[in-house]
Amino acid sequence: MYSLRKPVKKPVLRSLLATLLIAPAFFAHAAGEKAEVLHWWTSGGESAAVAKFAGAYRAAGGIWTDTAIAGGDQARSVAINRMVGGNPPTAAQFNVSRQFQDIVDQGMLSNVDEVASKENWDKILPEPIRDSIRIKGHYYAVPVNIHMPAWIWYSKSAFKKAGIDKEPATPDEMFAALDKLKAAGLIPLAHGGQPWQETIVFLAMLANVGGKDLYLRVIRDRDAAAMNTEAFRKVLLSFKRLKSYVDTGSPGRNWNDSTALLISGKAGMQIMGDWVMGEFVAARQVAGREFGCIPGLGQNAPYLIQGDVFVFPKTANADQLRSQKLLAGVLVNPVVQVEFNKLKGSIPVRSDLDASQMNLCARTGMEIMKDKSRHVGIGEVYLTPDQNGALTDALTAYWNTNIPVEKVQKSIASALRN
Repeated sequence: MYSLRKPVKKPVLRSLLATLLIAPAFFAHAAGEKAEVLHWWTSGGESAAVAKFAGAYRAAGGIWTDTAIAGGDQARSVAINRMVGGNPPTAAQFNVSRQFQDIVDQGMLSNVDEVASKENWDKILPEPIRDSIRIKGHYYAVPVNIHMPAWIWYSKSAFKKAGIDKEPATPDEMFAALDKLKAAGLIPLAHGGQPWQETIVFLAMLANVGGKDLYLRVIRDRDAAAMNTEAFRKVLLSFKRLKSYVDTGSPGRNWNDSTALLISGKAGMQIMGDWVMGEFVAARQVAGREFGCIPGLGQNAPYLIQGDVFVFPKTANADQLRSQKLLAGVLVNPVVQVEFNKLKGSIPVRSDLDASQMNLCARTGMEIMKDKSRHVGIGEVYLTPDQNGALTDALTAYWNTNIPVEKVQKSIASALRN
C-alpha cells in the first residue's frame, strides 16, 4: 500500500483540536494557503479516508482543492502531463515505487528533506520505503501509510456455509478451503481480472509458496537461475491453479467490486491489498466478526511492503511553496495519520503511534512490522516501470491462456532482464 513523537492516545473526538495543537509551528502562519491535491482515491472507503487529510488541512488554515481521478495509472499520467505543461498541482499521489524516478531525474520535483530530517526518516522508515523515496541522497516524497498488497481476506459467513472451521495457515490448507467453497456453490476466489490484480496474486503466491529467499532472488535480484528452478515452477503452477476458482464475471472487474462479493457473503476469499479494509469499514463490517484477514501463510511469511506517497512539483510560486510545506506537515501529523489509516485500511507510516484505535487486521500488520526480517518490497519497489509492465504482461497472458509453464518461466526471465 511511512519519529516521531511519543505515542498518541488522544480520543477521536478531539482529533481536530489535537491536529491544531501538535502540528508544526508554521501552521499558525499558513491561513488561506490553497492546495490542489491530485489523487486516485475514489472508492467509498478511499474517499472517506482522504477526507481526513482534507479536513486536517482546512483545520490548519489551508484551502484544500480535491482533484480525484479514478485509476492510479491515469492519475499519474495526468499529474506528469500537467508538470510537463507548466500547470502542476500542489501535490500528486504516487506509490512507493520507482514511478517518479524519471521526474526526479528531470528536476521536476522539490525535495522534502526538511520534514524528513525533522521526523528522522533515515532511522525510522522501513528499508523498502526509505530506499524508494530517497534518491541520490534526497527525499522526494512524503509517505502517508504502509500497505501490504498480498493479504488473504475471507468472509466468515461463506466459511461457515462451506464448513471451514479454521482459517488456512498453509498453501495446501488454502486450496482445501477453496475446494470446500466451490463445493458449497459459492465463488471461491473473488478476483478482478485486471492485469495489476493478477500481478498481486502472483506476488502473493511467490511469497507464500516460494518464501522470502526465492521472492528476493526473482523480484529484487532478477536472478535468471532462480526463475529456472523447480521451486519457481511450483509457484507458477500454484498461481495458475487459482484461476480455476474464479467466477465468469471476473474479467475486468474492479477490486472493490470483488470485495463487495465478500461483504455480501457470495464469495469466500480475495487476495488483495489492505486497502480493501476501507470497503469493509464503509459497509460497517468488523474484522474478526464478519470477515477475517490473513497476512501470510505461515509464521515467517514475507510481509510485502508498499504504500502511498505525495510528491511536490517544483515551483517558484511563494504561495504554492507555503502550501506544500503546510500540506507536508499535515500528512505526517500523528493524529491525522491514525484517523486516515483507520479508514484507508493501511497502517501508519509512523512507528510511534498508539495501535489501540486500529482494527484487528491493522494491529496484526503493525506487530509484524516490528520484525524487520519479514520486510520485503512489492515488485514496483525493485523494478522499473518497464520491467514491471513486462512482468505483468507475461503473467496476464499465462493467467488467461493455455501457455506451458516452462515457456512462462522463460518469458518472465526475459521480462526482468530488460
